[in-house]
Amino acid sequence: MPAGKRTDRRVARTRKALLDALHSLICEKDYDSIVVKEILDRADVGRSAFYTHFVDKDDLLAHGIHDIVGGLPARHSQSDESRNDGPLWFSQTIFEHVDRQRRTTIHRLGRRGAAILHQRLNQVLVKMIAEQLDTEARKQHKRDGGIPSDLLAQYLAGTFVLVLNWWIESKSQISPSAVNDLFSSLVMPVLASN
Repeated sequence: MPAGKRTDRRVARTRKALLDALHSLICEKDYDSIVVKEILDRADVGRSAFYTHFVDKDDLLAHGIHDIVGGLPARHSQSDESRNDGPLWFSQTIFEHVDRQRRTTIHRLGRRGAAILHQRLNQVLVKMIAEQLDTEARKQHKRDGGIPSDLLAQYLAGTFVLVLNWWIESKSQISPSAVNDLFSSLVMPVLASN
């Protein structure tokens, strides 16, 4: 086996161990009270290995959200396929994921941890949505006109994060599907007009 493949697996295992350690610590205590040494001890990873991959615990948290969003399928299949087609493919799946985490992890993030998480989520979504909008425009041979795809991507991602934050902070008991419907009702008029 080539050395590069072995290194890639080792790096992947180290990153997973660090992310798992952070997640388990967040389940036990507030994010702001967690220090890098605790993450290292829990993951059984050395300090130099941590700093090879991450700047600090905020960077580790940001990479965790990137891994979650990046691992989503390009289209979420459900009985009503049209609801999550196009640039909103991610919303239902993320709301469902957050709903599973709400009772254990999210309330322990604190304001700073939640802000970092939401900022990174917004950045990742903007990039992914813009890429999909550009791909769809090329497939449909759309000419310039309407809302520029980068602005539309920022609007969709920003609105999603706003709704997600409202749902978490208000401790609303509405289902992931219902909050997804709220998000869709906010952005569909803009998408339909574009």
